[in-house]
Order: sequence, then structure tokens, then C-alpha cells
Amino acid sequence: MFRGGLDHTGVYPGTAPRHEPKLKWQFATGGQVISSPAVANGVLYVGSMDHQLYAIDLATGQAKWKFPTGSSISSSPAVAGGIVYFASYDGGFYAVDATTGKLKWKFETGGERRFSHINLHGVQPSGETHNDPWDFFLSSPAVFNGAVYFGSGDNYVYSLDAATGALKWKFRTGDVVHASPAIADGILYIGSWDSMLYALDAETGAGKWGFPAGFDPQTGNQQGFQSSPAVSDGVVYTGCRDSNLYAIDAKTGKKKWAVSNDGSWIMPTPAVHEGKVYFGTSDTGLLRVVDAATGADVATIDAKWPVYSSPAIANGTVYVGTFGGKLLAIDVKTREKLWEFQTEASKHNAPALTKPDGKIDFDKMMTRNFFDDMVIGVAKYLSTGSILSSPTIDNGVIYFGSTDGNVYALM
Repeated sequence: MFRGGLDHTGVYPGTAPRHEPKLKWQFATGGQVISSPAVANGVLYVGSMDHQLYAIDLATGQAKWKFPTGSSISSSPAVAGGIVYFASYDGGFYAVDATTGKLKWKFETGGERRFSHINLHGVQPSGETHNDPWDFFLSSPAVFNGAVYFGSGDNYVYSLDAATGALKWKFRTGDVVHASPAIADGILYIGSWDSMLYALDAETGAGKWGFPAGFDPQTGNQQGFQSSPAVSDGVVYTGCRDSNLYAIDAKTGKKKWAVSNDGSWIMPTPAVHEGKVYFGTSDTGLLRVVDAATGADVATIDAKWPVYSSPAIANGTVYVGTFGGKLLAIDVKTREKLWEFQTEASKHNAPALTKPDGKIDFDKMMTRNFFDDMVIGVAKYLSTGSILSSPTIDNGVIYFGSTDGNVYALM
């Protein structure tokens, strides 16, 4: 399941490499891999933008099967009861047999779309409404108490019977829902591009509370929850494109604290471990560590490129991917970098877009304040083998995807 469990804290048991890792295997799909892997019973499941969901043998890195859909898959699968659940840009939500790859059932939502806004991000033409090319992820499902939960581009949060796909309930928000639900104590927490974080009764879908974050009616730049919540010790931690990381009381929906990030979006799901919260920033390219109780700054690590990958923690180490195609391993106590791994496309394409100090060269990404140029700029980013996929750790091996089309296994 996304982030290793229903609470999304990103903490994994057991070992993980603290020294320079070896490549165990590398699996090539036919498209970018934005989806985060799920691991169950010796098999890795991951979606690709080539429209396929893959099942890969953990030991050999060979495909066991692949399942075709009608469009790209950037949803991270969940595996429960021998079934793999995931969403596709074709508007379908799928349940597939984990062993055979055969379809169990399919649910049709009202259709997928990206977040859109007039004068998006302040680029020209100012009177046009554009789909946001930075809206990369689809909602990743959570399976709980016989139901599967997810959000959709049709503005709804859904609860389906996990065995049959029958609709149990749906909850309408004010915009696209591409965040992924976290569940704790029978309450589902999920954000929407309407800049509201919702707490819903998982059994009935009844609203418990809604928390309003920042809203940007002019350009849509500083609004919306694409980050998924993490829940720990009665607190919901989540980032927002309004540049804040929030800590919200899980019972009341009241803000405990907020940490501002100088206009940078907070896209990843934060990791919560031993009284600290770890999260990445966009333009400033940082991995930040704050106190979970107060939000006070603990440490800041310069990742040099924007961070959309959600950090994973195991064996005293934080693992996080960057837009520049590097996976970083950071010691949780000293905050020092232990090692970095570079994707194949990053080795070839990132140097031309990188400053001498290793930081991203924004001037080479977008030459005009025009929507078409922004789309070209996003393609330049993705050409570097970006790691938007969040690392999954199992039995001492780290698994993640890259926009170079590969799934990597490091040990």
C-alpha cells in the first residue's frame, strides 16, 4: 500500500542499505514510471505511463504478467486479499488478481482530468484555462475493513466494496482529488485541489470536519492538496501547494501549527518518525526536518533539485528521490548524506540542465512566460530520469520508479 500502510508515515521495518548500494536489477517499462511500487508475497506491482500495470518478481526482476488499461497509470497500487487495486487515467478503477493478472472487476468513475485554472501559474495567455502539467499523480487506494477508498478527477472520494467493486458511498469535494487517503481510527483523511482537507467516516462517508488551506483565485498557483496526509499520534500532517506544511488535530480539524516554505509547493507526503516530520519542497529543492509537536525547524538538507518523491525511512536512514534523477540516502541523526544513486537518464540528460554547484538551472527550463513553454519545460525536467515515485523498502532492498521508464531495485 502507498507509503507502507494506512497511516502513510513512510516508516519501514528491517534493514536498508546505508552504504553505497548495488543494483540488484533494473526493469524497463514502455513509459515513465511515476507510480510508487507496492510489494507483496515476493512480487512488486507498479504502474507505468505506457498504460500497463506490471507484476515483477522480486528475486529476478523479470515480469510475471502485465495488465493493460486504456491510459496512463500514475496511481500507486494497493495489494490486499490477493487483489491489486489501482486507478488509470482512462477513468477506470481496477481490481486485478495478484497472481494471474486477470481482471476481477472494474469501476467507472465520472472520468479523470487534471487540475485546471484560468491564467494558471500566471503564464500567458492570461484569459485561457489550462490543465496543470505539474499535476502528475493519480490517487492511490487504501484498503480497510472490506472496502477500498480512492479519489478521482471527477471531484469525488469513493468507497467501493473490495470484493465486488459495488459502490458503498461517494463524497463530493470542490475539485479534482488526486491525493491519496490515509485512514486511522476509522476516519479517512484526504485533501482536494479545492484546498480543503477532509475527515470522513470511513464506514458511511459522512463528513467529520474540513480544514481550509490557502486559496489562489488569480492563478491557482498557491492552492490545492496534492500531498497525501500522514497520521501519527492523533495528528494529521500534510503539505499543500500554498507552501505550508500543516499539523492538524485528527479529532477536531483544528490547526496545531503550520510551517511556511518561501512559496515552494509541498507535494510529497511527509514521513513521521521519532517525533520528527520529514518533507520535501519544490523550487527550493530541500528536504526539511521539523519537530512533530511544534513545527520548530530541526534540519535542512539541500537536495539541489525539486523534491516530489515522498521520503521513506528505514534502518536509521531517510531515502528520497529528486526531480534531477537522484535517490539520496540521509542519516537521520547526523543529517549527512550517506550516498546517492543516479538514474540512467539523469547521467545523460541532467548535466545540461544543472549549474556547476549541482543545483537545477531554472533559466534553461522555461524561456518565456507562456503556457506552451511551461509544458516544454516540464518535459525537460522529466527527461532527467526524475524520481517522482516514492521509495518502497522490503527485506533490505529499495524499490522505486523513474521517468526514464525503469523500475530500480537497490541492495
